[in-house]
Amino acid sequence: MTEFPQIVVSGVGPALPGVAAAEDLVAGPALPAEPVDPAARLGKKGLKYKDRATRLGLCAAFAALHDAGLRDADGPLVEGGGVGVVVASNYGNADTVCRVVATIAAETTRGTSPMDSPNASSNIIASEIAIRFKLSGPNLTVCNGDASGLDALHWAASMLRSGRAEQILVVGVEPDNEMVRKLVGADRIVDGAVAVVLERAETARKRGARARARLGGSARTGGVEECVGRLDGLGAGTPGGWYPPETGVATELPAGLLTGVPQYGMPDDWGVLSGALGLVQCAAAAARFDAGEPGPFYALAGREDDGVAGLLLLAPGDTR
Repeated sequence: MTEFPQIVVSGVGPALPGVAAAEDLVAGPALPAEPVDPAARLGKKGLKYKDRATRLGLCAAFAALHDAGLRDADGPLVEGGGVGVVVASNYGNADTVCRVVATIAAETTRGTSPMDSPNASSNIIASEIAIRFKLSGPNLTVCNGDASGLDALHWAASMLRSGRAEQILVVGVEPDNEMVRKLVGADRIVDGAVAVVLERAETARKRGARARARLGGSARTGGVEECVGRLDGLGAGTPGGWYPPETGVATELPAGLLTGVPQYGMPDDWGVLSGALGLVQCAAAAARFDAGEPGPFYALAGREDDGVAGLLLLAPGDTR
């Protein structure tokens, strides 16, 4: 169990179908909706040859950096050397990797496109975000199953507390395409991304940034019951709501666990969120705090057989 008493969320950037702003994560997305159009949000320049996941990640990153006051219409407002990037994605460029592998098998490396090769890197989304927005702090991709999003937030908070960066842009993204559906075994995968900016509370205060939520602590355990117990042990009291994993374990909770606590799931129309889940949960909790809900909120992600991650989210002014 890890406590993060001084880490706040200072920016939120959704790039999800039916979501125009973070508050739509509370009111409910307008679904069905058209896919996110990166060119409409960012302009066409620099998007050619980028895979779908990278384009979606860039959209969410752009929105979060603006919301946090780290960029304006003219460009960056802080030195990029102090800003790191952590991306959570399990299937981000799987379509590119599979296409390159199939091409090499059929035609050798001579058949591959020079435009495809860089996009086959496992860190392509995080590196492209850093390059486009000139963020030269720590750069990391987390690909760790269903808990990836919450794990990414944990590692970002750890880097902030150790002084490795002033801010960390954390992005969760998954694309919906035929190859990913085959790998996941699902009819639909979320085609979208969410980004949040984390920083130490004192850093946010010094630059006049608005804190939208606070990370009260995290836990990583072998199961949901133990994870909830660890979050309870942080002393924040009974949660005002909780976000369940998307594997169905929420329906199998032991009797008495989180009884009577409102549960906030994600729309079925989005499909499997996978690595993006934890970031969507964090952004939705921040939007609930914006709406005046006191919280605290528990976010849970993962599987009983792979391990479960939990995150305690507190209101920005909560001193517990």
